Amino acid sequence: MGSFGLGGPAPRDLLVILGVLFVTFSLRFFEATAFVPALLQLTPAAWRNGFVWQLATYPFIGAGGGLWFLLELLFLYIFGRNVYFGLYRRHFWRLIFFSSVGAALVAVAVHMLFTLTGAMEIPAPFAIMQGQWMLLVIFIAAFGTAHRDATVYLFFVLPVQARWMLWIEILFAFMGFLYSRDLPGFLGLCTAVGLSYLYVRSSGSMRGGKRTFRELRLRLERWWIQKKLDRARRKRGLRIIPGDRDRDRNVRKGPWVN
Repeated sequence: MGSFGLGGPAPRDLLVILGVLFVTFSLRFFEATAFVPALLQLTPAAWRNGFVWQLATYPFIGAGGGLWFLLELLFLYIFGRNVYFGLYRRHFWRLIFFSSVGAALVAVAVHMLFTLTGAMEIPAPFAIMQGQWMLLVIFIAAFGTAHRDATVYLFFVLPVQARWMLWIEILFAFMGFLYSRDLPGFLGLCTAVGLSYLYVRSSGSMRGGKRTFRELRLRLERWWIQKKLDRARRKRGLRIIPGDRDRDRNVRKGPWVN
């Protein structure tokens, strides 16, 4: 994985994401183009009007405002660069798709449930999980999962082990919920943290992961074949003839044998 900083090569895919975020953020400020990010962000229209594409497009619209937006893009680049060089292109995009769509499905389901039952009025659903905020949650969770013992300076001052960043993200999401009353957005962010954790742990593509899907499949196949051979040997009374390696292991070599 790349170093934690701004130096080194810049992944083209990540630069494209940053460019799209900046463009969609800018389009919001012009009356003639404001409809574009409005159609791409996650809204209740995803289940009310069948705008299902919003489940996948909402992480790529620039949210928020002011200089904070540029600072968030900076953080997004730092963490996204590390995640990209840990996962590389295929798993990088799978992580984004798996976590963001899963989070959107949970958030939409919660909003649908509360709307149809009338249990709770949510003035601005999905507000805290739009755009770069969702991508930041995914990248930080992925980094914290793969590099549990790495040190991250929170607010550039407070040193925190990366493993605790997952819980800090949930804490920040809860603070956003208290301010906005956006329960679907809060649960969506929590889902994104959990799905990012599961994806990195299961894929093992980033440094510090346990096993890859291919390794797990091969081990399972080998275990299954061995079980079948053992069962057939017991049933038919077969005796396994040792291979060359086993014969060499059982032969006592003289001092002249190298």
